[in-house]
Amino acid sequence: MSNIDTKTVAKIARLSRIKVADDKLEPLAGELNNILGWVEQLEEVNTDNVEPMSSVVDVKLRWRADQVTDGNKQESVLKNAPNSEYGFFAVPKVIE
Repeated sequence: MSNIDTKTVAKIARLSRIKVADDKLEPLAGELNNILGWVEQLEEVNTDNVEPMSSVVDVKLRWRADQVTDGNKQESVLKNAPNSEYGFFAVPKVIE
């Protein structure tokens, strides 16, 4: 079983840029040790015949055909442009 001490908690807090008061280090170490204990307990579970799943609900995704279109919104999009030419946004030339 992993054992996290107050020095390790202080280092984790410093690396994560979280200010933790010295009197809070000991309780945090206990909480982290409890969490790691639960993780180690989960490692004991036999999952050999369990298929991985992406959701707890068995739902199939609805597929649609890919159709490439221009959206037919060229005029409404160009209404927002301060300047347009030939159906495109016109921008000033920038040369460095």
